Amino acid sequence: MRFVPSFFTLDFFLLCTSSFLFFSSFNMIIPELPAYLSSLGGEDYKGLIIALFTLSAGLSRPFSGKLADKIGRIPVMMFGTIVCFVVGLLYPILTFVSGFLFLRFAHGFSTGFTPTGASAYVADIVPFQKRGEAMGIQSLFGSLGMAAGPAVGGWIASIWSINTVFYCAAFTAIFSILILLRLKETLKEKEPLSLSLFKLNRHEIIEKRVLLPSIILFLSVFSFGVVLTIIPDFSEYLGIKNKGLFFAVFTISSLGIRLIAGKTSDRYGRVIVLRVAVIFMMLAMVVIAFAETKFVLLSSGVLFGAAVGMYSPTTTAWVVDLSLDKFRGRALATMYIFLESGIGVGAVISGWLYANNPENFRLVFLTSGGMAFLAFLILFFIKRDRKTYMSHQ
Repeated sequence: MRFVPSFFTLDFFLLCTSSFLFFSSFNMIIPELPAYLSSLGGEDYKGLIIALFTLSAGLSRPFSGKLADKIGRIPVMMFGTIVCFVVGLLYPILTFVSGFLFLRFAHGFSTGFTPTGASAYVADIVPFQKRGEAMGIQSLFGSLGMAAGPAVGGWIASIWSINTVFYCAAFTAIFSILILLRLKETLKEKEPLSLSLFKLNRHEIIEKRVLLPSIILFLSVFSFGVVLTIIPDFSEYLGIKNKGLFFAVFTISSLGIRLIAGKTSDRYGRVIVLRVAVIFMMLAMVVIAFAETKFVLLSSGVLFGAAVGMYSPTTTAWVVDLSLDKFRGRALATMYIFLESGIGVGAVISGWLYANNPENFRLVFLTSGGMAFLAFLILFFIKRDRKTYMSHQ
């Protein structure tokens, strides 16, 4: 067996720490946004809270992918994190519905850039045989941020004002930026930034090599858009005061499974892990649909977190497996385009189906479970890919 070098380097863990702070920053405000938008008079636009965010993230992906392949991974990560800081400071200033919706659109550019650069950076410094495991660890830190952010944000909002939450989110992004300044660039052949790099031809928008895992991801994360949009209101409906609690539970439940899923996919292939992931997603949506108590809702959060913890690092590793080195940024950008599209479509459709009527909660979550079932059907007919991975070892 060939020796595989360790990827446990200082730069790897600095990147992971920066990811933790980045995800903490923009997730800190999410549980409070539906009520905040309602206080501005925009209760009919709750579906746009996530949809606009994911729309701009999706639109920016082809550019972030190309720039990551041309000017470097770190500048792309830096830009996204700076957006988090600036927009966080503007929320307390633009206190009207159209201004808020504009900021949600602008805020999406942060996730359109930073995760693309970060995933490409990890793929650059990690050997093939450890790719799933490394993606699992990196996503673990991101998940810790996603768990800490809503929980801390909900706690701050319960003691101080929503504006305090916005300011805390902005300054959390500052610490992420400071860490990125310490990292060494991994792109060997860099080009200077120029306007020509912002011109895209049709071949630079989507990387066809990674369409299959990207489509499966779209169907899987539809449920994520539903959860982000509807769970705050559903939590309130069930009498749960801290609307970030479900987010904390599902994120914490995803932590350990990410490491197991990543290592398992390295050994047995990506497809078999994703099959299990979408089954868990279907179960989670059905349990939420029939939840009538706090305990049942939070139990469904454990199932949901397990699903997210399995499909997140496994899909990223599968996309990197299928991509060419020189188009790695484009491949990852394609994956994120489908990810944001799935979340955005899930947010819009769930907001439309819900229509601020508690009687529609069950319909929303069962529809989401149906999308996960479609992902399972596709995966069911894909031949197991263990031999593909074993042949590289």
